[in-house]
Amino acid sequence: MSGFAEKLRCALVIARRDFVAVVFSKTFIFFLIGPAFPLVVGGLAGNIGAKVQQNVERPTIGLAMSAEDNRRMMAAREELDGRMAGGLPDMIELAAAAPGKAFDARSALADGNREVTAVVGGTLDGPTLTATADRARQWVGLVSNLAARARAEAPTAYPDVQVEEVNTSIAKVRTGQIYTAQGAQVLLFLLTMLLAGMVLSNLVEEKGNKIIEVLAAAIPMDALFMGKLFAMLAVSLVGIAVWGTAIGAIVLAGSESLPSLSAPAVGWPLFLVLGFLYFAMAYLLMGSLFLSIGGMAATVREVQTLSMPVSMFQLMVFFFSSYALTMPGTWVEWLSIIFPVSSPYAMLARAAQQPEVWPHVLALLWQAFWVVVIVRAGAQLFRRTVMKSGPARGKARRGVFARFRRKAY
Repeated sequence: MSGFAEKLRCALVIARRDFVAVVFSKTFIFFLIGPAFPLVVGGLAGNIGAKVQQNVERPTIGLAMSAEDNRRMMAAREELDGRMAGGLPDMIELAAAAPGKAFDARSALADGNREVTAVVGGTLDGPTLTATADRARQWVGLVSNLAARARAEAPTAYPDVQVEEVNTSIAKVRTGQIYTAQGAQVLLFLLTMLLAGMVLSNLVEEKGNKIIEVLAAAIPMDALFMGKLFAMLAVSLVGIAVWGTAIGAIVLAGSESLPSLSAPAVGWPLFLVLGFLYFAMAYLLMGSLFLSIGGMAATVREVQTLSMPVSMFQLMVFFFSSYALTMPGTWVEWLSIIFPVSSPYAMLARAAQQPEVWPHVLALLWQAFWVVVIVRAGAQLFRRTVMKSGPARGKARRGVFARFRRKAY
């Protein structure tokens, strides 16, 4: 027990040292404001894209009936506008059809100066709709309704429909909980992918200036690895606290326009606690893997080379967990729960859909066990592949010194 306490004390010393070095550095400010730039660019691109899409896909129906029929169709359209979800397409009068002569609707649709999506000709008793297949299926009922409305000699009143609403249904609750589970998985993936990558380059600088050798000679290697993981986790939590505060202020300012998520099965307070714990476990699991890989990299270039397969691995874990969400109760879901790296994602989704609490206690213990296993294995690998360079250089130096003595004498 004293050995465990000593390792824990050493890990906390390393964690405090790395945490202070990162948080009180000038680059940490840029780390905090870094995610704001993609959000701003994404928001601007989304708004511009929505404006372009709205202008490009604004449909217009051209009227090519008689002058009186065109007027009545326009009046019927104005009367119906606002009663249908999404509004009605615009209508313009192309020309008044000559008596006994059909209007060339195909030429009107091909005319670049008119830019109409469909043409309605014929009469009110027998309207003709000329359009593409998808628009024809979409607007055939609308044209029929407008023609019937325009054909009436006196306006007919539209009856008010009485609506009886229910608060919810079991199907709606299940669907909402699935959306909550998906949103939680996406948020957990984004935070883990954004923050866990810092661990990759954690040891490169200290390996370059030989600090790691001094630390390894003073404390156990697994305690060193665990301390660095704790430090990076604490740094990540500071970043999440800052980002969460900023996003929370934005959400409160525009809460009326934001969609509401369905309450998870375990309730929001426990779900948030589990979300924090599963983020910590996901970060420690991925961080321990990244720390082991980064410990074997000798230069920053090697770390950059390793970043791509590491990111792909994270992406595959997320896709696997998302796929398991669509197959509840199958071996795929159980495999995602048992597999250590995907277990936090799967269990967080389970918390949104299942009210049982005891499986989360077992899952957290299982994930903590694998954190210890991976850290110890990474420390052993680092000691065998990297730290063995010290004795080798010592032997080389003794060999050179012996040859120098033989030559001297």
